Amino acid sequence: MYEFIVSDLSSGQLSDDLQGVIREHAADVAGGHKPPPIVPPPIVDDPQNNGRFLADYLHWLMDQDRKSPPLKSIQGKIWEAGYRRGELKGEVFPDVPGAFVRWASQRREICIYSSGSVLAQKLLFANTHSGDLTKHIDAYFDTNVGPKREAGSYSRIAEDLKRAPNEILFLSDTVAELAAARHAGIAAILCSRPGNQPQSEAHEYAIVETFDGVFPT
Repeated sequence: MYEFIVSDLSSGQLSDDLQGVIREHAADVAGGHKPPPIVPPPIVDDPQNNGRFLADYLHWLMDQDRKSPPLKSIQGKIWEAGYRRGELKGEVFPDVPGAFVRWASQRREICIYSSGSVLAQKLLFANTHSGDLTKHIDAYFDTNVGPKREAGSYSRIAEDLKRAPNEILFLSDTVAELAAARHAGIAAILCSRPGNQPQSEAHEYAIVETFDGVFPT
């Protein structure tokens, strides 16, 4: 991340993403969250020094599990460079490619909603060990539509898809996200995968361990 930021700063102009990071840092300072300092103020005159301060703050955001749009955008661009060089491959569970083919054959719309940027989503699904899966995906949504734990985000997605909420099924490994979707009128299923964090109130939802049982025929 540090090298990527230094390269961006060295180009002579801060990107919109880095400007967003600076604004978010100022809000964190004003809110008393005590983030790592960005000192001196990030300017292009000293990209090595400023890049280090910015990278420290971005790593702090990641440690906070902050769903920061500029952070996610920067991560997506770093991954794009890695995919382009062939250094990265998208990892999906073995049942995912078959499920995508099955759902597409059933004429179901397949949409992704992730805290990762739309760019990152497209890169991951275009570069899996099972090949390019983007041909099966109809739409992508990230936190620009809203936080994943707020019902309004799911309402906006339904509006964007021009679908009634009760026509949509949302799968997630996080109960708080399922609760937000359900509050918006969307059906919700808990997907319990190896390595997932235990979820309180999981008993309130239908649970699947793979996509094999979701619209099987």
